Amino acid sequence: MPLRDHFRPPVSKHSSWEGFHAVLPTEMVRQLGPQLPDGYVAEPRVHLGTYYEIDVCTFEKQADDEPFSEADVDRGGGAVATATWAPPAPTITVESDFPEQYSYEVLIFDLERERTLVAAIELVSPANKDRPDHRHLFVAKCANLLQKGVCVSIVDLVTIRRFNLYAELLAVLGRRDPTFGDSPPPTYAATCRKREAGGKTRLDTWSFPLTVGQALPSRLPIWITESLAVPLDLDTSYEEACRVLKIR
Repeated sequence: MPLRDHFRPPVSKHSSWEGFHAVLPTEMVRQLGPQLPDGYVAEPRVHLGTYYEIDVCTFEKQADDEPFSEADVDRGGGAVATATWAPPAPTITVESDFPEQYSYEVLIFDLERERTLVAAIELVSPANKDRPDHRHLFVAKCANLLQKGVCVSIVDLVTIRRFNLYAELLAVLGRRDPTFGDSPPPTYAATCRKREAGGKTRLDTWSFPLTVGQALPSRLPIWITESLAVPLDLDTSYEEACRVLKIR
C-alpha cells in the first residue's frame, strides 16, 4: 500500500502525526510478535520529554518556613545530629538548554538473558530532525546502541524536513551508503547491526528509500542474534495503523 504524506493535506487535516506515530509502534509489535521465537518479546515505547516541572521555589520556601524542632537535634538516645557538609561553590554556573529526547520505538528483549535488549526500531519524529542538537542526540543514541551490540532499525516517514539521520549515523562512523547517492532521501527505512568476523568489527546495513505514493518494504530485517533475523513487514504495519485511524 502507498506511503501517505502525513504532514500535508488531505491527511494532515484528518489525522495528527502524533496520533499516527503512537499507533504505528503497537502495530509493529503485533506484526513481529508471532515471528519472534520463544524467549523474545517486543514492546512499544513512546517518550515525549518532560511535561511537568517541580516548583523549586515553593519547595525551598516551605523548607525555610518550617520551625526548628528538637527532633532535628535529638536522633534517638539523645545523640546530637552531625552537621551537614557544605560543598564549595561550583566552578561555573551557566544557563543551559538540555534538548529533550523524543522517542517512538519498538524494543525487542531476550528474556533468557534477563531482558537483554537485542534490537530497537526507532521511528523518527519531526522533533528528531528540527535542530542540530536534536539530530546529534538521536544519532548518538543509535551509535551507542550499535556499540552495545543492539541491532538498530530507523524508520523515517517525516516528509517536511530533508535531513537523513541514517546517513548522519554513517557519517559519525566514517562511512556512507552509496545507494543513497549525494542527496539521501528524507524518508527511508534502514537496519544497522554490528558483528564480529575474522577478528574485525563489521557494520552491516540494509537501506530502503521511501517515496510518497509507493509501498513500504515488506521485509525489513530485524536481527535478534548474530545469525537470526526476523522480517518486519513495514508495509502491513503501516497500512494497519492507517486503517485503525481511518486514514485513506
